[in-house]
This record gives sequence, structure tokens and C-alpha cells, in this order.
Amino acid sequence: MSTPVYLSNRGNSLRQHRGILQEGFAQYVVNKYHDTNNPDGIINMGTSENKLCYDLLYKRLTHPDMLHIDPSLLQYSDSRGHAFLREVVAEFLSHYCCSPNPLKPDNVVVMNGCTSLFSCIAAVICDPKDAILIPTPFYGAITEDLHLYSDVKLFHVPLDCEADGKDSRAFHLTVGKLEEGLKRAKEEGLTVRALILMNPHNPLAEIYTPEEMFAFLEFCKRNELHVIVDEVYMLTVFDKSVSFHSVLSVDSLPDPQRTHVMWGLSKDFALSGIRVGTLYTENKDLLEALAQLGSFHSVPGSTQHQVAQLLQDREWIDEQFLPENRRRLKAAHSYLAQELQSMGISYLDRPACLYVWADLRKNTLFEELALWRSFLRHKVVLSCGQAFFCSTPGWFRFVFADQQHHLQLGQFAPFNMYIPSTKSSDQLKEKDSPVPDTASLITEEFVLLDCQASRPTESLDSLIGTLRHQIHSSDWLEKNTPELSAGEDPEILDVFKALLQRARK
Repeated sequence: MSTPVYLSNRGNSLRQHRGILQEGFAQYVVNKYHDTNNPDGIINMGTSENKLCYDLLYKRLTHPDMLHIDPSLLQYSDSRGHAFLREVVAEFLSHYCCSPNPLKPDNVVVMNGCTSLFSCIAAVICDPKDAILIPTPFYGAITEDLHLYSDVKLFHVPLDCEADGKDSRAFHLTVGKLEEGLKRAKEEGLTVRALILMNPHNPLAEIYTPEEMFAFLEFCKRNELHVIVDEVYMLTVFDKSVSFHSVLSVDSLPDPQRTHVMWGLSKDFALSGIRVGTLYTENKDLLEALAQLGSFHSVPGSTQHQVAQLLQDREWIDEQFLPENRRRLKAAHSYLAQELQSMGISYLDRPACLYVWADLRKNTLFEELALWRSFLRHKVVLSCGQAFFCSTPGWFRFVFADQQHHLQLGQFAPFNMYIPSTKSSDQLKEKDSPVPDTASLITEEFVLLDCQASRPTESLDSLIGTLRHQIHSSDWLEKNTPELSAGEDPEILDVFKALLQRARK
């Protein structure tokens, strides 16, 4: 692949960068499924968006109070967000996070999405080449959020998919694992500045208890680490018997100056296109530093007005939107769970978020990638474990917040390999998962890549981009040599070596 002379090395690196999540979404946006206009398009079960509440949102967002235009909305605002919006956000978070004391508007920052907040926080608490701890699997796009602008590395703390005597559940995060991860990072000569925690979790949909979260915060205090808590799914818990507890509900934080809580409208209010993310922190130095970057990531004045109107409408939120949204999410989750159970596919049964973490277990990352591409060729986007840096190959995230006929797994050919079963999968049972033969998928993958060059969405460069993502963002290469990844099919070894050689460039 030739390197254009018009860009810097960094520019060329950005131009060529595309992770698995970005690749699947890029194919989807140019060929979206539509019931009437494009029935042969791609169904997206990979991007975490709530597509169940358009009618509720349309009615509220077209209400006359949303159409207000004031001169101040057409002028530059405070780089942290308009004062009126920060006041509303502080009141909103005080109420729904059950804060023991009213939160302060001056401690709120509003930017165009949590992606921008992640990037800016990394820039002001880390120097280039510094590291931030994060348990794996995790929402993989955070890697780009921290790296592309700020050159900050994520140091992975792998969680085991198997529950054992020490861990009461699969993918169980403990303080001991964080301690081990921090020790390994220091042994590698890295300067660790922070820990990222997601609660509820993406992609596990795990909800940490107050005791667990407090222990994690104490770990950060002992080691003088910032902790960035992503609570973007805090209201997306659809089982009344399960409670979510925000960090902002803690009466006395172990280290309030290093505790920063993120929230946005993309998940809880099904408004990912609005692009509004919020941060709450008591650290004045951090607030001043973020204010210097705010003008690059501001939200339009009219949008700030609409968000303020929405968040202060408690009657609509509590009596209309949240109850109906949770009802629809619970029904959609139940339907997808039944589909997975009918195929004998195990999954984590969690009553939160917009997705299910399911076990389509493969032996190697290469087989997992082949299956992911097979789904894509058969017009469905899923997110595979590699996109979340899962240490065990074969896990996939299924987004269920969509119309029921989009969740019928039997319509997608790759699921034909799974043996129908009536076993219950309401709890995780990895050993019960069927193990399909993927040799044909692997061979087919390279035949298609070699023979269908006229189809840009199936190009060799696309696969190389995925390999580059793995090589540069994790310890994937050390753990998966070409010989290991070739598995039982030595005929692909030379091809795979060539791909790795190009991906290193």
C-alpha cells in the first residue's frame, strides 16, 4: 500500500486506521436495511443504539418548547456548556444518581459526546505514552478515543470468562486483578495515570455493587490513580428487582479530586445522534484544563436548549419515557434470549444495557474473525470479541434494542451451523455451547478476499486494517503467531504470514 506524500506520518496513520467496530459500521451506513426501500440491506446488531423509542422521542422533540430560539443560542457559549444546561444537568444527576447533596453546576462539563470527553480527559491527566488501566473486554473504541489525539496507551487487565472457585461469576473484576495489572504495567516501564470503569458495563452489561465500586475507588486512592467512571447506561436497567448505584451517590468518596463521572444521552435516552456527553468532577484544575479544549468539542446552542428542556421534564421522563423504554427493552431482550437459547448458544443474562454478550466460542482469534466476516457477508453486523479485546476468542455482542423481525437469528445463514437445542441458557454455561466447524469459513474467507477485489467492502486492505488494529493496540501478536492461528489448515500459513508482514508496515 503506497504512502501518500501529502500527509505527515501521523496523518497517514490516522488515514489508514480502522478497527473492527469502525469497519462493520462503515459497511452498514452505505447499505442500511430498510423494510421497503432497501430490504436487502445490512441489519445492524453491532452498534449499541436504541431503535425502539423513535415514536416517544418524536412526540417530545417536536413539542413547541423545543423550538425556542434566543439570541444567546446563536452566539458562542461558555466552553464548558451554557450555564443553564449545566444547572439542569447538575439537578438531573443529583436526582437520578441519588446524590446525598446537590451537585454543583460549576463542576459540570458538557461536550459533544463521551468520545470527546474521554479524549480530552486523557490529554489533561496523561502525557504522551502514559497508560490507563482498563479491564478487558471493554468497549474497544475507547482505544481510539485515547490514542488518536493524545497518544495514551490502554493497559489491559484481562478478565477470565470461566467462573472458578475464586471468582463467583464469569468476567469477574476484583481489586486483586487490578493490583496484578498495575504491577505488570510498572514492570513494563509504563507510567499509569488512571483506571477506566464502566458501570453498567459495555459489553458485559454487568452492574457493579456499591461495595465493589467503593473497593475499586479505594484501590485508585492507594495508588494515586484517577478513576474515570462511565455511567452512560445508568438508566438502562430494565428489571425492577435490580438496582444501579451511581458513584455520585457515595456520601464520601475516597478521593474526590481524582474521581470523574461521565454520562450522556446516547444510551439512556436513545439520542446517540444528538452528541451530548457530560462530566462531573470536583477537581478545579481538571475543569480549567478541559475548558481550554471545550471550544473544539462544543454543542450547538439550539441543541443545548433542547437537552435542557428534555432533562428537566421529570413528568415525561418518569411517567412516559423511562417506563415504556424499559418495557420495550425487556421484551426485546427476552426475544433475543429465546433465539439464542433455541440454538444452544450461551450468554450472560444481565437486565441492563442494550446488548447481550454471547458465547460463539472459537479456538483462535483468526476463526473468530472469519465468523465475523461471514456474518457481514450475510448482511448482519455483529461485534466480535476482538473489537472489545476479549482475551478468549469467540464471544460476540448482540444488540437487541431493535424491531423484533431484525432479531430473528435464523434468517442469517451463519447461524445454521448451530445445533438447535432446548437447553435453558438463563445462566452462563460455556461447556454447553456447540462448537461449530469453522474450517470452511476460514478457507472461504481467503477465497473471497482474493477473488472479489472488485468489491471494496471485502478488500484485502480492510482485513489488513483489522490486523494492524490488533498488532498495535494489544499483545495479540505475541499470543497468536501465524503458526498458531493457522490451526489445522497449514495451507493458509503463507497467506497469513504475508498479511502480517503488510500489517506491520
